[in-house]
Amino acid sequence: MVANPARVPEPEDHRVHGMGTEWEAPTWPAITPDEAAAVLARFPAAGAVTGLHWHSPRPFSAATLVQTTRGPFLLKRHHHHVRTREGLGEEHAFVAHLAASGLSVPDVLRAADGASAVKVGDWSYELHRQSPGADLYRDRLSWTPFLSRDHAHAAGVALAELHGAARGFDAPARRQQPLVASFGIVPAADPIAAMSAYVAARPAVRAFLAGRPWQAQCARLFDQAGADLPALMAQQPPLWTHNDWHPSNLLWREDGTVRTAIDFGLADRTTAVHDIATAIERTAIRWLDLGQGNDDTIADPASALALLDGYATIVPLGRADVDAIVRLLPLVHLEFALSEVDYFTAVVADPASAAMAWDGYLIAHADWFFAPPGRRFLRGIERA
Repeated sequence: MVANPARVPEPEDHRVHGMGTEWEAPTWPAITPDEAAAVLARFPAAGAVTGLHWHSPRPFSAATLVQTTRGPFLLKRHHHHVRTREGLGEEHAFVAHLAASGLSVPDVLRAADGASAVKVGDWSYELHRQSPGADLYRDRLSWTPFLSRDHAHAAGVALAELHGAARGFDAPARRQQPLVASFGIVPAADPIAAMSAYVAARPAVRAFLAGRPWQAQCARLFDQAGADLPALMAQQPPLWTHNDWHPSNLLWREDGTVRTAIDFGLADRTTAVHDIATAIERTAIRWLDLGQGNDDTIADPASALALLDGYATIVPLGRADVDAIVRLLPLVHLEFALSEVDYFTAVVADPASAAMAWDGYLIAHADWFFAPPGRRFLRGIERA
């Protein structure tokens, strides 16, 4: 465990997104010019570093835009407890498949040994060419709504195109690691037993939950979701998906359409329905305002419907598809919230953020969907 990761003062004003609305000091030290130069020397196509021009505000890793004699590149660094070279290779293989299918995705460079990531000490690094498109949402928080219904519609179109490109990629689900949006609990014949196995395999999560009535809490949520939900989800065709489809993971053209999809760190073998529900959950509800006033007003069903309308221009959605999306929405965040608990307990000593992931993101989000405001939101999608 990295109990107190070292801070570096350069750049002094660098802040990252927290679990709430506040900007925070980074958990992971910013990448320095000397560090970037040493890593890029291992990538023959990168050229020599001439400067660093931006540090990412994403909280779970460190990333910087590196200018070199051969152009701009994005250098991303992960602690090896979060991503190993092999773990990065899983998502890079998916990205390569999408690129071969004609989708605009990051161009991942290969190191001198042919690998798509390198290990230096406790760190794993990946290097991408700067992707085309305007980064309109670069500094906005996750769970930030689209700036317009047109953007929501365009994101739906792009998500359907990604799902089409993903077909034929038949790699198994990713290995156990933090911060992956897996999908093995909700479709299980006995979800509580599957969740117990998930927790048992992660000692830090097990210790965190030891004093909580977590099985009773989750049994209540599954009861509210309906006894047939696991069987309904088990019928969905498996598909490798993005699993983090929100505006700041998209780069945009001037006409408001999506140019490039980025950040495949949460990608895994789930289902198209899971990815669509995740996209709605990430973008159509202002979760950061939950409990701050009127919870009746945090949802934007029109944005959800625009995303679904965009998706349907590429892949038609039948009544059964929409019903499955609506049924899954209250619990679609369950496994990623668990993976966040894993990160905040097994990787960094941050019990307060682990509690927020569990109490706020897993339990409170689901409870909102099962309360009158959330039920109205779900009915609005069904009826439209």
